[in-house]
Order: sequence, then C-alpha cells, then structure tokens
Amino acid sequence: MRGIFTGLAALALVMTVSGAALADDDGDIAKGKKIFARCKACHTVEEGGPDRIGPNLHGVFGRTAGTKDGFKFSDAMIQHGKDGLVWSEEALDTYLEKPAAMVPGTQMAFPGLKKEDDREDLIAYLKSETGAE
Repeated sequence: MRGIFTGLAALALVMTVSGAALADDDGDIAKGKKIFARCKACHTVEEGGPDRIGPNLHGVFGRTAGTKDGFKFSDAMIQHGKDGLVWSEEALDTYLEKPAAMVPGTQMAFPGLKKEDDREDLIAYLKSETGAE
C-alpha cells in the first residue's frame, strides 16, 4: 500500500512540475505588457495602428521579415526576409534576445532582452495583441 502512495505522490509531483513548466512556456501577458512599455516609443500593436520608428506589429506572426507594406526596412532586414525569415515565436525569441546578432545591420537600436522569461512574456503579450492565431 505504501508503494502505491509513494507512486501517486511521485506522479503528482511530476504533473505539478510539468504543469508549471508548461504555464511558464506560455508567458505572462500582464508581465509582457509591462515589458512592451519599453517598445512603445518605436512600435504600436493595434490593428491599423501607425508605424513609428519601427513598424506596427499587428499581424507580425507569420509575416516574412522586412515586408510590412508602407514601412521602410533596412536592407539587412529585407534580405533576411528574402532568405526565408518568417516571424514565429521562435524567430522572435532569437531576435529579441539580441537583434543585431540575428540581423546584422538592422536599424533596431534595442540591445535585446537577456532573460528568457522576459522574452516569453513579451511574446505572449504580442500574440494577444497582434491578431496572432
């Protein structure tokens, strides 16, 4: 009988840890909104919102890099799009970590987000605000 309880306790622990890891992978939208406050000087997220120094980000997920109509991207970003860069969660995570490392020659002066949790939270917020499916 004791073995059954030990096994159930171990299973409960695994499920709790796995559930916490899954929740963490999704990111925290509220925290992401706070992080996006740093981005607001250059970007908007609402549908039909204006471009600023950087492009409006509505519809960014699934879009080829350097292709938003009406925005003048750097030659480097346009070339990355031609080379196949499409904005996904994974691509944005890499880019947001250190933009200039992923796209040398990008006009984005932002140095990046070193903390993985911050990037996950920001991406969760962007997904919630930019029409991502």
